[in-house]
Amino acid sequence: MKDSNDPVEPGKAADKAAGKAVGGAKGPDELRQQIQETRGQLGDTVEELAAKADVKARARARGAELKGKASEAGHAVQDKATEAGHVVQDKAVEAGHAVQDKAVQAGHVVQDKAVQAGHVVQSRATQAGHAVQDNVPQPVRTAVTNAVQAGKRHPRPVLIAGAGVVVAAGLLRRRHNGHRHNGRH
Repeated sequence: MKDSNDPVEPGKAADKAAGKAVGGAKGPDELRQQIQETRGQLGDTVEELAAKADVKARARARGAELKGKASEAGHAVQDKATEAGHVVQDKAVEAGHAVQDKAVQAGHVVQDKAVQAGHVVQSRATQAGHAVQDNVPQPVRTAVTNAVQAGKRHPRPVLIAGAGVVVAAGLLRRRHNGHRHNGRH
């Protein structure tokens, strides 16, 4: 059973008030009380109808509700994007470290190979130097040793003489290649 203060569906408040009036009041005080209750119920019904009829207010309320939901959704998306950005950044750092480790390892391998090759070249150069030294006559060795010592004491004339030898060798080579090239045509 409904309380007399509960909202009544529109149109039913008038029926309810009319039903009480038909039931009859036992006196003017009871009639006044019934009228007062009916007025209250009608007032509530009018307010409910007015609220339902106020489309602008309902639209504003719904808009505010949707705006709140959209804001919440936007924050959730932003949080997810931030989290995904952190995950990607962490993965990139890990990948960068892995690449850096591989590069360091490759650098060590290359360095080891270069050192080994350097030792091989140095050993072969030493062997070749000993072979030349063993096969060069003593007067030539003495002359070369004297020239090297003179070059150490006076490097500029030796550099100039060396440059002259390089130029002369280049000219002879060019002339020699030119004769061979001309002979083919």
